[in-house]
Amino acid sequence: MKQKSISILGGGIAGLATAIALNRTGFSATVYEASAELRPVGAGLGLGANAMMAFEQLGIKTEISRRGRQLPSFTIYDQSGRKIMKTDHAALSKGSNDRNFSIHRADLHECLLHHLKSGQLVLGKRLKHASLDKDPLCLTFEDGTQVNTDFLIVADGIHSFIRKELLPDAITRYAGYTCWRAVIDNNELQLEESSETWGKNGRFGIVPLANNKIYWFACLNRPRQDAEAAQYEISDLHKFFRNYHQPIPQIIAQTRQEHLIWNDIIDLKPIERFAFKCVLLIGDAAHATTPNMGQGACQAIEDAVTLGQCLADATTIETAFADFEKKRLKRTAWITNTSWNIGRMAQLENPFLISVRNAIFRLTPPSLNAKQLAKLNQVDFKTTG
Repeated sequence: MKQKSISILGGGIAGLATAIALNRTGFSATVYEASAELRPVGAGLGLGANAMMAFEQLGIKTEISRRGRQLPSFTIYDQSGRKIMKTDHAALSKGSNDRNFSIHRADLHECLLHHLKSGQLVLGKRLKHASLDKDPLCLTFEDGTQVNTDFLIVADGIHSFIRKELLPDAITRYAGYTCWRAVIDNNELQLEESSETWGKNGRFGIVPLANNKIYWFACLNRPRQDAEAAQYEISDLHKFFRNYHQPIPQIIAQTRQEHLIWNDIIDLKPIERFAFKCVLLIGDAAHATTPNMGQGACQAIEDAVTLGQCLADATTIETAFADFEKKRLKRTAWITNTSWNIGRMAQLENPFLISVRNAIFRLTPPSLNAKQLAKLNQVDFKTTG
């Protein structure tokens, strides 16, 4: 296949992982990132077994594993601390090394950056206009510069500029709840288990990270962009969760206000197209999901590997883009919709509905949970040598 110019818009997880995948496949792409500098931002995220399989395809699984922390299990509790459901990842993996990990977003980003070629990432390139009907395509940035490119891979996130041009009817959805998160030290608590607590006041998650840290998050049902919620401080969150089981009140009390991150939870209602001849949507620009399955970053990494393999197999880049769409549409829609429904269940406030939900979950056989996880981990990757 004759080499043509490929540009990637967005230097987040999807964009960087895709650049690495293309490098391994023999293609070269330039990544254009809006930020003028890259700073360690964000909190923790989960890397499921499917993401670890993808990292293996990219040749960076060992490095990611060293930076992350393996999570042997995940438990859901009620607010009194009684178990609702437990998933034993170690048992379900049946000896496989493809297990669930947690990692700080900044550490993952740094690792991906390390595997780019020199000069492959260009900073300070915030898109102002795109001429998608030209050949080659023309990108105009806010700094006045222009770039002509034969192909464009769009990885500029849930509020994608390009997707709005291509699919003006595509909509983002507010999940009905807003979220606070932070990373704190684990020196005193020494927590090892990943968990969520589902109570009538809200949901609280705890995820141990490497380097003796804890990532935690708290979700409350609120109107979108609620002015009151925007002003909440640590003391306000403590009021909502003070009657929850330990160590939840203790974790909140140990958090410093300046480490708190707040945002509404939104996703992208599944769309019907990712490929538009010379343009391809990937990552959150294509299939942003709520975080209830811990699959946001995982699906971006799956995208990268899948696209690389499609390019290796296809006779033209346009064909590879179309093949990618066929492989990814159904799976990403299933994950987006399943995650949405899990969030609705987790955020119940009615005491009667909560008791029914908890009873059903406690009666659910482990085999059913294992079947759901197996479907999640059934990734269509080719085996590489």
